[in-house]
Amino acid sequence: MQVVDGMSTGRYEWIARLHRVRSGDRLPWAGVSPTVLRLAGFRFYFFSREETRMHVHVFHAEGEAKFWLEPRVELAANYGMSRRRVATALRLVRENEDAIRKAWQGHFIG
Repeated sequence: MQVVDGMSTGRYEWIARLHRVRSGDRLPWAGVSPTVLRLAGFRFYFFSREETRMHVHVFHAEGEAKFWLEPRVELAANYGMSRRRVATALRLVRENEDAIRKAWQGHFIG
């Protein structure tokens, strides 16, 4: 577990983001999660203060998932999404992998 601005990341991060979405509250790290794509009710984004291994977060009203992009596209974590939603998100990540990788490099490598 990593500590950012005095707050631990991980499961707390998910709860805090869900709270922000529901209440509109802004959290200390609210400006560091750029959206890469919005497709089919999903938001694909990066969380800037996280590990360096290439990955993308996917938010849906039903929950959230995290997908590794390296060494191959695969599910890293699921927080509340149904299997069907995870499968759809995985398919969309794979279909848009090149654009997501390009956005990652632009955001983190610059």
